[in-house]
Formats: sequence, C-alpha cells, structure tokens
Amino acid sequence: MREPGGWEQHSVGVTRLRESYAALPAGSPVRLAKRTSNLFRGRPDAGRGLDVSGLTGVIEVDGDVAEVQGMCTYEHLVEVTLAHGRIPLVVPQLRTITLGGAVTGLGIESTSFRSGLPHESVLEMDVLTGAGEVVTTKPGDALFDAFPNSYGSLGYATRLRIELEQVPAHVALRHVRFDDAGSLADAVGRIVADGAWEGERVDGLDGVAFTPDELYLTLARWTDEPGPTSDYTGQQVYYRSLQHRATDRLTIHDYLWRWDTDWFWCSRAFGAQHPLVRRLWPRRLRRSDVYWRLVALDRRLGIGDRLDRRAGRPQGERVVQDVEVPVDRLAEFLAWFDREVGMRPVWLCPLRLRRASGGEDAGEGEARPWPGYPLAPATTYVNVGFWGVVNVGPDAPLAPRNRAIEAEVSALGGHKSLYSEAFYDRGEFDRLYGGDQLARVKRLHDPDDRLTPLYDKVVGRR
Repeated sequence: MREPGGWEQHSVGVTRLRESYAALPAGSPVRLAKRTSNLFRGRPDAGRGLDVSGLTGVIEVDGDVAEVQGMCTYEHLVEVTLAHGRIPLVVPQLRTITLGGAVTGLGIESTSFRSGLPHESVLEMDVLTGAGEVVTTKPGDALFDAFPNSYGSLGYATRLRIELEQVPAHVALRHVRFDDAGSLADAVGRIVADGAWEGERVDGLDGVAFTPDELYLTLARWTDEPGPTSDYTGQQVYYRSLQHRATDRLTIHDYLWRWDTDWFWCSRAFGAQHPLVRRLWPRRLRRSDVYWRLVALDRRLGIGDRLDRRAGRPQGERVVQDVEVPVDRLAEFLAWFDREVGMRPVWLCPLRLRRASGGEDAGEGEARPWPGYPLAPATTYVNVGFWGVVNVGPDAPLAPRNRAIEAEVSALGGHKSLYSEAFYDRGEFDRLYGGDQLARVKRLHDPDDRLTPLYDKVVGRR
C-alpha cells in the first residue's frame, strides 16, 4: 500500500537533497543537516549540511516488503508497519535511530539472534555518494557490501527496500535468572540452536547482568493470546521488572520501545526514576532523545565534572560502548570487565549473522562477513552494552578504560561498535574495519574526497 505522498514525495525529497549538495562550495566537506543524533562522539561544525527534510517517511508497504526513506526514524517506520501487522526484522532500541543510520552505523536488538543486523534485511538501496550521484545498489555490489558501518564515509542512503515480518498484537516474556555468566552463555547457545527454551518458541532474546551472580535472559514470544499487559511508560521502570517478575506481557509496540522510556537505565542519572521526579516528569518527555540532549548539554557546560570536583570525586572518564564478543568468551570478558572497569548493570544481546553479504566470489551457501564489520559467519556473539562514567582520576582525558576495553575485545576475537569514542591507531583500525576495501570503494564513488574518511570521523587525528 502506497503511503500518503509516496513516490512523488520521495522524488521531491531527493531533488531537494541533490540541490543542497550542488549548492555546497566546491571542495567543502559534506555532512547531513540532522536535528537528532544517537552518536556519542563529537561532531565538529562542518558548515552547512545537506537538506534531508524531505526524506523522513515511508514510501510504500507491500506485504513483507517496505520502501523507506533513509532519514525515517524507526519510531515512524514502526508506526506505519504495525498498521499492516508487520515490523522490520530488527528494530533498534531507540526511537530516533533512522533506518539509514542503522544500516550505515549498525543496529541491534533482541531479534538479532535469528535475524542478524539491520543491513542484512535490506534488499536494495539508493545512496547519495560523495560524487553527488544517487546510485542504486544491491547485495553483492561493492558499495552495498562496504556500506554497513561506514558512517557516512561512503555516502547517505536515500531509499531502502527492506524485509518485514508479520507480528501479532502482544509479546509474552519470561525472565530467566542465571547465577553466573557461563551458565547464561550456555543457555544462549542452546536457544540459538533450537529457537526455543524448554519447549517454548523464542522470538526475541536479550538480557541484563546486574551483578556477577545475578544475570537474566528475557525470552520473548510473539502471541495473540488475550490477557492484561504491563505499562512501563508510567511510574514503573522496565529493567527493574526483570528482578521481580518471572513472566510479563506487553503490547508489541511497548515491547519494541521498552528500553527507550528510560534509555535502558541511564535515566536514573537525571533523577527520572525517583518516584517524585517521575511523577513530575511529563510522560512524553521520558524518552531517549530528551536524555541525549541533556547529556549534550552536560558535555558542553561540564556540569558533571564540576559536580565531581565539588564532591571530591576523582575525575570521570565517560565509558559509553557496545562491544560484540563470541558467546564462549562472554564469561571471560565480564570477569575482566568487573575487575578493570566495574560498571553494572550491562545489557546483553545475542546476535548471529543472518546470511552472507554476497559477492561474486562467494560460493553457493558460503557465508562471507561484511567487510566493514567482519563478524565471523556461523558464530554466535553477545553484544555487551555499558554506558556511564568511571571515576579514574587525572588520567581520565587519556581514556585508559576505553583503550583497555578495545584491547581486550580484540584479544577475545570480538568487535566494537563505532557510535562512540574510539582510540585505535590507523593500522589496527584498518585491520579491524576493512580499511583497504573501504578505501577502494571510496575512491570509486568519492573521487574528490568530499566525504570525511571513516578513520578521521570516528577516531580523528589523535
């Protein structure tokens, strides 16, 4: 079904984008003019940005396929697809992540143990390249395969054709406790292999590690069975329910955004989980993009640093990262993390590549990793997400904890997402993130080097 405006509106939006590109002074860097961001690294002011205001919608939903504009947020995308009884195969946790952003910058959620990462359910996309051309690309093309995790260094997706899956109205949850990370990792392996736990189908899988001996997996099952549902957009806080309820029920809509209301548990830093503050904090403002703006304000004004100094606390190092480690190394990583970083709770989200990235040299049935984020095929990983501040003292500006995390994750055969700060040297970065292939594709589609190279964008010239 074609959405209001549909293809005609999309054509206008692309024209506006290309006109804004043509209006940039020759040789000037290219960036998007976006009002929101889910990045946790600074973006230098690069002057006027590209006009993407006409690329924020859904073009068409046709059965299990949708045509979507690149700057469409998942909040809007889900609103449209749920009206058709469907959702994208992977819906990242935060409402204002855009579809194009999740593909060029990666995304993950509880369906990733069976559906991989968002770019793996893209059937085709149009990309505005650094040469100012809109190129249509499909799996197996060099641009398509290198695009995931390129963070705008190869261009910006203007249209994506994606797969959808049918879903019922509700989700039944089971919160299963484990007393150690090894037992949890074993359970993840069995669920990935069987698609079930104790004879019951598992459609979504993630968890939280509160302490070394209190960890939970949440097993989600899509269901149309009638019954009452919980509401964690009001006074109750979702992540706390894992410790107090063995089972739960949510609408499919509320399940998809269960983490957004309190930005996982990070809203507590703003007092939003205190009962009195929560009653006074408008429900419509309990969402991740509001908290993100508060964080940006703190970074600009240095409020947290001043409070630390006034309280006599050591200078803090911001440790905001998501990493992937092989499931059989999860317990080892968490033990190291407790010793060296000491931040809890942490989020756990299993994932497994859904299929190969394609390519003419791939044999039939042969899985090839995506070059920009080369996870091993036929391997289960667990995303470990941790977000906060560690008071380390005067060495904080040198980021000792973040650097140690990078080294440990690499030693364990894992990978680190690039939405936050990174500190790799150039050689190590290129080895981990397909630097040679990225450079070849960039030379082809951005011969004048208008787009900021990936290393300069995410690490900088340190």
